[in-house]
Amino acid sequence: MSDYSVKLYNSYNQQLEPFQLKADGAPVSLYVCGITPYDTTHLGHAFTYTTADIFIRYLAYCGQPVHYVQNVTDIDDDILQKAAAEGEDWRQLGNRWTRHFIEDMQALNVRAPDEFPRATETIPQIITRVEALVDQGVAYPAAGSVYFDVDSWSDFGHLSKLPRSEMLPVANERGNHPDDPHKRHPLDFVLWQAQAPGEPSWASPWGQGRPGWHIECSTMATQLLGETIDVHMGGSDLLFPHHECEIAQVTPLTGKRFVRYWMHIAMVRKDGEKMSKSLGNLVMVRDLLERFSPNAIRLYLGQHYYREPWSYEEEELLAA
Repeated sequence: MSDYSVKLYNSYNQQLEPFQLKADGAPVSLYVCGITPYDTTHLGHAFTYTTADIFIRYLAYCGQPVHYVQNVTDIDDDILQKAAAEGEDWRQLGNRWTRHFIEDMQALNVRAPDEFPRATETIPQIITRVEALVDQGVAYPAAGSVYFDVDSWSDFGHLSKLPRSEMLPVANERGNHPDDPHKRHPLDFVLWQAQAPGEPSWASPWGQGRPGWHIECSTMATQLLGETIDVHMGGSDLLFPHHECEIAQVTPLTGKRFVRYWMHIAMVRKDGEKMSKSLGNLVMVRDLLERFSPNAIRLYLGQHYYREPWSYEEEELLAA
């Protein structure tokens, strides 16, 4: 193992750093943010998970085992809205799209994670984590919800390097509700969300409700991989607020660095815009698999540097 060397660009420090392989045979702990299963897998998803797959396979080539966890955010506003619009049970919808995602990844020969936890299976642990944050004085209950107090955590913003004035517009684009009257600060984020009429909920010390997005990931990650994770990977659009909020939720409780190496995968574009459901410019993996071999798609994805945004061009895929 000593004959191999690895360097990773660490988003936390914004520099290339040596990655220390473990001489004692212990596995590298890897957490990759998973899908919110309410629609089909697109090329941007495939780029993230094939990048993780290449990383894991290279470490295996170096003789380094990996403990790989990838979550499923199976309770979320997007799932509930899609289920209501289609008249489908939210659980059935989530299970169906999770199954399709697994099939797509299998078709691309992407190794399955060692553990594939769902947020709904982690509710008791999430509630315990939220209670601890309230006891620590960095979170506060209000009107049946619980919020993280960003002003209580002086390191908030270290990962993203964004000034507060730039944080709010980005957070608002990604699910933040700055006008929530129960917040102390517009950037405070929900740890536990009070039940809305007709929505699924779980019992908690603050009443019926469901977990916030950020606390789901940080709880599943630390529950399965420990207080400090070697590598945390995800799309670059998750750096803020999602990953910033994960750090803020974990570090006050452990007093330890949450993640040693942050790896962020660049966005895939089409027609000059980021692929997104709202723009309607998604390139679906299932559609590509009907026309191209899985190996050609993997080769096409692997030709792109994971930290540089790139645009889908069918001519390039035809040449792969």
